[in-house]
Amino acid sequence: MNGFLASQGMIVLFIGGLSLFLYGIRIMSGGLKKVSGDRVRLLVSKVTGNRLYGLFSGAFASMTVQSSSTVMAILVGLVHSRMMQGSQAFAVILGAEIGTTAMAQLVAFRLHDYALLFFSAGFVLSTYGKKEATKMIGEVLAGFGLLFFGLKLMSTATVSLDSYEPLIAFLRYLGNPLLAFASGMLVTAFIHSSAAFIGIAITLAMQGSITLETGIAMLFGANIGTCVTAVFASSGMMRAARRVALAQVLFNVTGVLLFFPFLAAFADLVRWLTLAEGAASPGGFLSDIPRQIANAHTLFNVAMALIFLPLLPRFDRLVQRILPDDPRETGKIPASWFLKDAALSSPEIALRCARAELSRMGHIAAKIVKVSLYPFIHGDPGMDAVYRDLSVLEGMSMREEKLDYLDSRISDYLIRISRSELNEKETAETFALMNIVKEIESVGDVIESLTTKAAWKKWIPRSELSSDGRNELTELNLVVSRELEKLAGAISSMDTNAAKEVLDGDQRFGQLSREAEIAHLKRVCLLPEAESTHDLHMELINAYKQVHHYSKSIARNISGSSRNQY
Repeated sequence: MNGFLASQGMIVLFIGGLSLFLYGIRIMSGGLKKVSGDRVRLLVSKVTGNRLYGLFSGAFASMTVQSSSTVMAILVGLVHSRMMQGSQAFAVILGAEIGTTAMAQLVAFRLHDYALLFFSAGFVLSTYGKKEATKMIGEVLAGFGLLFFGLKLMSTATVSLDSYEPLIAFLRYLGNPLLAFASGMLVTAFIHSSAAFIGIAITLAMQGSITLETGIAMLFGANIGTCVTAVFASSGMMRAARRVALAQVLFNVTGVLLFFPFLAAFADLVRWLTLAEGAASPGGFLSDIPRQIANAHTLFNVAMALIFLPLLPRFDRLVQRILPDDPRETGKIPASWFLKDAALSSPEIALRCARAELSRMGHIAAKIVKVSLYPFIHGDPGMDAVYRDLSVLEGMSMREEKLDYLDSRISDYLIRISRSELNEKETAETFALMNIVKEIESVGDVIESLTTKAAWKKWIPRSELSSDGRNELTELNLVVSRELEKLAGAISSMDTNAAKEVLDGDQRFGQLSREAEIAHLKRVCLLPEAESTHDLHMELINAYKQVHHYSKSIARNISGSSRNQY
């Protein structure tokens, strides 16, 4: 009976130590994130096509926050927000897997005896530190101390449980590499930390409870189990983001398939390398199993990086084939269709490319203007004419993002054209196009401010807008959207005749807007209920006046260019 109670106490001690260990990792990781701030995200987001830079930045970022899962979540978010291409993220993934092995190396150094010293130092700094940075460092040290104190408790528990039959039976089962692999995968997926599970495995190894082969099989499983975080983070996101999670799964599964059949040979290689390393160390403490497991973890991930890094272009094509882009998604992603860097060597061709892209930008703006009245005169969210899974407002927001993106891209392209040797006509056209870009982007800003007014629909029922008022607003909307469509077509050839038609229609639009204002003010005087929609009505009229103003400015820039037909 006493033996049973003692065994129960040791189980509680082990679970308590495990809880402290996981909590310590959580605190330390949180402190490291605060200390690093947005630097890790900035570092990762700056990855270009340089694979080595991506590898090193991923390793550094993972070591900084002590979590490859955090780095994976950042990558998924960056790709989803189109701040990074999916193919650029692959090298970072390989680096993150290497960086996460730092925790296993620290655990293998047996810092248990100094755990409370680290925690005490961290507590003092976080409690009495005057500067925010000092408090954050204290949080990191406190978490570091807690995780090692948790390891010490687990180590004590495993020493006392070496005669506990259920544990002995469980460890006997783990002697089977497949079961050890499965345990590593399942437990890591549950606790969302491969570093934490490998720390547990190293603790068991310190007491001689598991062999090196068992420990390696467990870390193979942990490498696959850690993919769960990225898979969950990418769920519901666009396919480019989901390919990042798929890439991590393929990397780790392929690595396990390559190494698992040669587990015994790999273990012998790790023993030889560790013995060679430990020979130069006093006492040879590096040659024990915990150190070997930590080294196996590092060696495995470094080997995978060396294998995959040269093959990343082919791997990118494979991932694209497994999870291809959805045309419905790619159409929503801001992108330039006609801007070609190769054309910059010939200003005439480059200007043609810029006009084509700018014409497309104008058509996008016209679509936004055309549907901008819908939220104010209908009682339902509506459906986008092209993307049926989006509401009218969502479709407008998606196209406004495209306008912002094209504004930046076309402006940069035109600046690069202006640095070439241009003749007088090309110079005039370049600056005219620069002005047109800003005018179209301003149209988008006007409509964007209107979409925020759609919140008024929460308290303005459809019935409060009179049918006459809706008809007047619809006519104004039709005029300005047609003007933009005409100008968008004119931009591609800088057609001054089409621009003149828009300018000639200025008087007609002015008359329509005045008539709409007068008619509305009469209704306000005669019908008290019309007063509740007065602000909204005038807001819409003024918005369409601004759109018309920008359309006139676009037309003047087209007319003022030195070319007539191209």
